[in-house]
Amino acid sequence: MMASVEPFTVSVPGSSLERLSQKLSITNLPDELDESGWDYGAPLADIKRLAKYWQEIYDWRKAEAQINELPNYRTPIEVDGFGSLDIHFVHQKSPVEAAIPLLFAHGWPGSFLEVQKILPLLTSSTTPSFHVVAPSHPNFGFSSGVTKRGFSLPQYAETCHKLMLKLGYTHYVTQGGDWGCMITRTMSLMYPDNVRAAHINMIRGHQPTLFSNPLLYLQHKFSPYNAREKGGVGRNNWFTKEGGGYRGEQATKPQTLGYSLSDSPVGLLAWIYEKLHDWTDNYPWTEDEILTWVSIYWHSTAGPAASLRIYYESAKDVQFGRGRTEYYIPKVPLGLSYFPMELTVVPKTWGRTMGPVVFESEKDHGGHFAAHECPEELVGDLRKMFGKGGGAEAVVEGKDGYGVEKGRAKL
Repeated sequence: MMASVEPFTVSVPGSSLERLSQKLSITNLPDELDESGWDYGAPLADIKRLAKYWQEIYDWRKAEAQINELPNYRTPIEVDGFGSLDIHFVHQKSPVEAAIPLLFAHGWPGSFLEVQKILPLLTSSTTPSFHVVAPSHPNFGFSSGVTKRGFSLPQYAETCHKLMLKLGYTHYVTQGGDWGCMITRTMSLMYPDNVRAAHINMIRGHQPTLFSNPLLYLQHKFSPYNAREKGGVGRNNWFTKEGGGYRGEQATKPQTLGYSLSDSPVGLLAWIYEKLHDWTDNYPWTEDEILTWVSIYWHSTAGPAASLRIYYESAKDVQFGRGRTEYYIPKVPLGLSYFPMELTVVPKTWGRTMGPVVFESEKDHGGHFAAHECPEELVGDLRKMFGKGGGAEAVVEGKDGYGVEKGRAKL
């Protein structure tokens, strides 16, 4: 093990679990209007059921043991202007010596655990194979919290990049959705010589204009929408009118919301559960899955409030805010996987405005959490993109995902 990279074991103190049980036992729940369903938010019956399950049945120690079966590590990363942060990450190497180094970046309200289903698939001997690194971002999971203002997308990108370098991956590829998409897109902006290709499953491109991209403009103007693109109009309208309120609060007053999420486990449960329901394509969440996702926030090193601040800081960053990641980024080959129940569903001509697109895939099912909802489909797309004949074949010198590592030219 290289210096300062140490194996890490998740171990929540028993006193924290006892305090959680006490809080669950004294929860005050609101009333609910008749026949309100999901129109007003998470239904009372669902939250009662989940809260009762959390207190009486759910076994964090069992979930903790399953998390600890993953190859967890932690290491200090120096972030310019913010000092040293302890970064937790999962690092699984493939038995294929020339496997492609891949950084998997999660978003909110996900975590490093989103890599769990795709990890054994990506790192198997099936080719092309990958060495996978999946960090808990600062302010998330079991990584350190940040104590100074201004930790925005460039700092998240810097943390991930320096982690890859520390692990010996000078050149690598990336995959991300949600904030993971924006973080890896920022990495492509900042480190184009190191990031050899990027794949995303949340595509937030914009309509091409006659002056910015005349060919795509004409393609968009004269090509009819397919079924996914037509359905995307309704999905976009729903998210704009009914699904995006959380973002306004988290991007403007995260501290105020943080008091509730940090003090009330049921408040945190309802806040996250609503997104797990609304943002997926009828995914059959089990109680244990839901509560493990929520528990990672409840037991996180920095606390659940810290995870909201990325919204605020990115909104204030005029140079490298989330908006910049939605427009053309040169040099780094880009792969796009379109899922019909993503939060924003755009036509392919819009996605092509985001960079030099070398791979596209349209799915007939799946939502925002592609790695968890549709792991086989996501892995299949990565294998097509980086495999033989794919648009990003052999982009990492000497590591094409096949056979043994090829020798490098000596300088």
